[in-house]
Amino acid sequence: MKEMPPGALGKELILDLFECEFFMLQKPALDEFFIQLCNLIDMERTKLFYWEYDGTVNHLKGLSAVQFIKTSNITIHTFDNERKVSINLYSCKDFNEIEAEMFIQHYFKGLVKASTTIIRY
Repeated sequence: MKEMPPGALGKELILDLFECEFFMLQKPALDEFFIQLCNLIDMERTKLFYWEYDGTVNHLKGLSAVQFIKTSNITIHTFDNERKVSINLYSCKDFNEIEAEMFIQHYFKGLVKASTTIIRY
């Protein structure tokens, strides 16, 4: 786990998964995902926004969502045809990125393609 050093503004987990279960990329599953993830990392949810892509632009089909939390946000992009998901979890409050990554991988039943955690200044 990367500890946030003095002077850091926050931490961001950037995660890409593939071979996810298709039904986990749909809005009802994403609604539940945000609830469970915020409970896990002890973050307070605020506004949640969705955008749906129907496949007419650049062959994209899926959802994008931003779950605002009291200390920042969680952004997700699903790619239905490829069964992929890209997630950014950014918070000014410290969190255990290893625990968050394990939860996310298990929730979407996918495989990690790329994972990076950065400290924001």
